Amino acid sequence: MNISYIRMGEGKDLVFLHGYLASKESFYPQISYFSRFFRVTALDFPGFGEAEPISAAWSVSDYADWTQEALGALGIGFPHVVAHSFGGRVAVKCLSRADIFDRAVLTGCAGIVPKRTLGYRLRVKAYRAVRTVAPRYAERHFGSAEYRQLPPLMRESYKKIVNEDLRGDAANIARPVLFVCGSADTETPLASARIYHACVKGSRLFVMEGCGHFAHLENPLAFNAAAEEFLR
Repeated sequence: MNISYIRMGEGKDLVFLHGYLASKESFYPQISYFSRFFRVTALDFPGFGEAEPISAAWSVSDYADWTQEALGALGIGFPHVVAHSFGGRVAVKCLSRADIFDRAVLTGCAGIVPKRTLGYRLRVKAYRAVRTVAPRYAERHFGSAEYRQLPPLMRESYKKIVNEDLRGDAANIARPVLFVCGSADTETPLASARIYHACVKGSRLFVMEGCGHFAHLENPLAFNAAAEEFLR
């Protein structure tokens, strides 16, 4: 599989992993800034950006496998990592396995599955009932807006990804981690960041007041300063 990536700068390697439905360019303010201190490599995950499509319904573990192989193919050894949302899921999985990454800055990190409410369980039952008689209608009207815009294979992958809780993986992390969360983030709320912070021994938590899920883009100056202090 060909690797789609951006590379800038010199020095210790720093890798950027983007969020779901995003691409390597979503870290443009960070790529430009951190390339002054590091050899920066921003990757497109398969199925996103300019990368090749996936040929099966990949799980988080599959994306972690690919990431590890891509780093080897690009000659990247023991880099720092900055990851957003879904990229954070992949980074957590990689960090839990072995010394793949050195230090990690995970912003809006996804992977904590919330407690399922009664309303959620009723919606799932309704979806399954409608799908048996009107599958096309069910696919168009149930699920998140993110899910509905995906092609069939990516939908199967998406379901694998969002239904895996990564608390157990996080508890196995032995590397330094900085969790960054926007105080107004509704996608991966502060409660999720606090769970991760509690799971990863010795980790730090930085809350960006007034920011949402894309804190690194909403206030790149504050994000870059916090990430630089942690990484350097």
